[in-house]
Amino acid sequence: MLDTVVHLLRCPVCHGPLCGGEGVLYCGLGHSHDVARQGYVSLFAPPGRVHTGDSARMIAARERFLGSGFYDPIAEAVVSEALGALGLRRGREGCVVDLGAGTGYYLARLLEALPGWRGLALDASAAALRRAARANPRIGAVGCDVWRELPVADGAVALVLDIFAPRNAAEISRILEPDGVLIVVTARKDHLRPLSSLPGMLSVEEDRPDQIEASLSKSFDPLRRRSLDFYIHTGRESALDAVMMGPSARHVEEEEVRRHLGSMPEPLKVEVSVEIMTLRRAEAL
Repeated sequence: MLDTVVHLLRCPVCHGPLCGGEGVLYCGLGHSHDVARQGYVSLFAPPGRVHTGDSARMIAARERFLGSGFYDPIAEAVVSEALGALGLRRGREGCVVDLGAGTGYYLARLLEALPGWRGLALDASAAALRRAARANPRIGAVGCDVWRELPVADGAVALVLDIFAPRNAAEISRILEPDGVLIVVTARKDHLRPLSSLPGMLSVEEDRPDQIEASLSKSFDPLRRRSLDFYIHTGRESALDAVMMGPSARHVEEEEVRRHLGSMPEPLKVEVSVEIMTLRRAEAL
């Protein structure tokens, strides 16, 4: 898949355009980047990898949890928002970038609704990129740090997804077309309750969606904002995956979480509460 998206990428060293060769991407100045046998390429900006991304254990938990369909309503809402925001552009070819794409679950779902479009899954985790590279035949998986410069050409993409991921407003606006769209999904205060009350779990501030929108206001104009709330009913193992696939996994001990879950009756009723923001790249940048 990388051969069909390489023209959308830029060299992380010199920012020049990249070309594809046998198992390698390279630029005109001779900077080369090996393609892993699993089909992804690492294009970390100098001085190289700073953040390692999610661990293999976190990615495996996410793959199991998302594969069970618990977050299908979020994926459906993202697809609906994207199709509505893209409007008539849906009929032509384009590219979607998924920041912190993880397993490529959301990007793959969107590409199913956009025949002929291609996707770039950007993530720092090698475990995530291996899965994203095979999530859909139209996805190119690229290793990078989404907090820093993105290895994507200026104005190369029509839509950026940021789902439970970091966001760099300046870089997102740079890679978007002049009227490009950004869709952000973030947790709200009650997300994953009662799991969110387990020892060590990270809390979500009441005004987090407002903070995110304010941080993007210099580069993006808001189009639509909606809350999505629903409940899932799950066993203890899937509840454990819900904890261990997210950022709280870096602050809790799996056996401790398992012990606390053991005192909860099955099935567990878990609240899912997220905010979905659709924004358009500001005209005056």
